[in-house]
Amino acid sequence: MTTKANSTLLYDGSDWNFPILEKTYKAIEEIAIGDLGLDVYRNQIEIISSEQMLDAYSSVGMPLMYQHWSFGKRFARDEMMYRKGYQGLAYEIVINSNPCISYNMEENTMAMQTLVMAHAAFGHNHFFKNNYLFRQWTDADGILEYLQFAKSYIAKCEEKHGARSVEEILDAAHALMDHGVFRYRRPPPLSTREEESKRRERQEYEARTFNDLWRTLPASDKNAAVSDSEEERLQRRKLLKLPQENILYFLEKFSPVLEPWQRELLHIVRTIAQYFYPQKQTKVMNEGCATFVHYYIVNTLYDQGRISEGALLEILHSHSSVVMQPTYDDPRYSGMNPYALGFEMMCDIKRICTEPTDEDRQWFPDLAGSGDWRSALRYAWANYRDESFILQYLSPHLMRKFRMFLIADDENESQYQVKGIHDEAGFRKVRAALAQSYEIGRLDPDIQVVDADLKGDRCLSLRHLALDRIPLDTKERDQTLKHLRRLWGYDVHIESVDRDSGALISEARLTGERLEASIR
Repeated sequence: MTTKANSTLLYDGSDWNFPILEKTYKAIEEIAIGDLGLDVYRNQIEIISSEQMLDAYSSVGMPLMYQHWSFGKRFARDEMMYRKGYQGLAYEIVINSNPCISYNMEENTMAMQTLVMAHAAFGHNHFFKNNYLFRQWTDADGILEYLQFAKSYIAKCEEKHGARSVEEILDAAHALMDHGVFRYRRPPPLSTREEESKRRERQEYEARTFNDLWRTLPASDKNAAVSDSEEERLQRRKLLKLPQENILYFLEKFSPVLEPWQRELLHIVRTIAQYFYPQKQTKVMNEGCATFVHYYIVNTLYDQGRISEGALLEILHSHSSVVMQPTYDDPRYSGMNPYALGFEMMCDIKRICTEPTDEDRQWFPDLAGSGDWRSALRYAWANYRDESFILQYLSPHLMRKFRMFLIADDENESQYQVKGIHDEAGFRKVRAALAQSYEIGRLDPDIQVVDADLKGDRCLSLRHLALDRIPLDTKERDQTLKHLRRLWGYDVHIESVDRDSGALISEARLTGERLEASIR
């Protein structure tokens, strides 16, 4: 192997120090901003130890987080797995905030520091700042201040009400965290500078309005035969803003048993859940963007003679491991690797723009041969989520490369059937099916609060709209009902119905400690 002239190298060897990091960061920035045209938040890069990285893992990667036993449990598990060599650690963690915070491991070699700065500080950073979901649904400017408020508020609640009481509410809220987001309507903006005063106003309003509502209702009598007229039911559902997909929001606003400080805990948990909501919908795109950016930058640095062949080989070894896609019969196979699919789709967009085939011109007439792959990628990163991105950009070339085909699983048939092969109709079926697997409605069950019997036994009613007649996992459902009952204070009933036909599939009701369940 030949070696680039040492005089132009940013570093020579695996050791690093802060002057070398700064010099390399500036070289990366020149390519990221000047060549790729990325638009990023101001970067804050912190070097941490493996134990600090484990701690960041346990607190969902956030630099400021309130205390909860589940974080300690996760830390103990990950530490044991890491010390015994059963799992590694990420080379970095990046936070969607302004400034954008990146945690780099101090154990990294300088080559790996180069990779992770390009990947996180510019790839992820650009995606966080520019993708429409993050722009609409998160507040990068306010999240750190809000986390500081949340940590302080929960600590004060523990001092005033006891750690056990706070933990009980947080346990229930965490169990419902995936159902504490607004999926289809934009949540109210996060205004952390005025959070304390708004919190007091919110508490006063709720105490004045909702407590009066519950206090004027007749006492609960399970033996009383009280029925509402249709007009009363409609009025009640309007008052309670039903149906409601954000279960934590409904409990925060309308639970008859929660105190103001407990409602605020629910508000904190669902605010954090909402912050992470866009990340669930952009895993392929986010990782694909960051992986493509680091791959392009390190290769450009090598072409410029600023990193050595040894550094490039070390980086490419790590890169290859990240984007490796196991075959379906490999023990490691667990579906599509988002790094592999995302990276290959970004590279494919570049190929279609610069070296299109006749097939590309037919499938992507506006993109093929345009030459401006940088603008095409930035447009895609800004305006799509995983589902729509795959539906728009997955090419026959890439489907052949991944050897994709479509299998139909019909419950009325005894055998699987191949529905999509490598022809034009098959490619469209495969692409549509893969895109559908990233639809947010399929990632989380669709459960909504549909009613609350205010006159009778005050039972809270929920409905699960089942896709493909797939019911809820009974063990998780029953455990979650207990948390729901703790926050609601009265009986909880849930039914699963087929989304298409409305036919009842199963139902369960928790009355005190007694659970009644049935399957149709």
